[in-house]
Amino acid sequence: MQRPRELDKTARQKLIASVVARKRIGTQHDLLEALARAGCLVTQATVSRDIRELGLEKTHDVLGRPRYAAAQESRRGEPRDALAGVLAQFGRSASAAQNIVVVQSELGSAPAIARALDRLDHPRIVGTIAGDDTCLVIARDAREAAALAEELADTIGG
Repeated sequence: MQRPRELDKTARQKLIASVVARKRIGTQHDLLEALARAGCLVTQATVSRDIRELGLEKTHDVLGRPRYAAAQESRRGEPRDALAGVLAQFGRSASAAQNIVVVQSELGSAPAIARALDRLDHPRIVGTIAGDDTCLVIARDAREAAALAEELADTIGG
């Protein structure tokens, strides 16, 4: 840990932007700790103001954990790319059962998959329900569920 020092506003905001880009910072407290480890003395009120001035937004990572991100960074991701990423990393299988697609995943990742599916506005998806390692995707009918299961299985497979 570096010796604490006060930075001018420009240097401090550059440091904040760098820390947020490199690490998952979910709270102002997390940011205060990261800045302290980098040797920057700052108050919570100053960090709050810097977050606002930098336009940092509260978003979520692929596992659904909160994190700060630069405004353009949080909007940059296409919903299809986000879904492809989370399915490729955590998805195990997708199979149809009547009008429901059952997506099996790594433990704890089903809510992130459901969130990514919900953000798609996919015409075949009526809604989702997520547990820990299973996401149920409701389609309008069995035919649409079968097509959706095939699409999701292809994404999981690579």
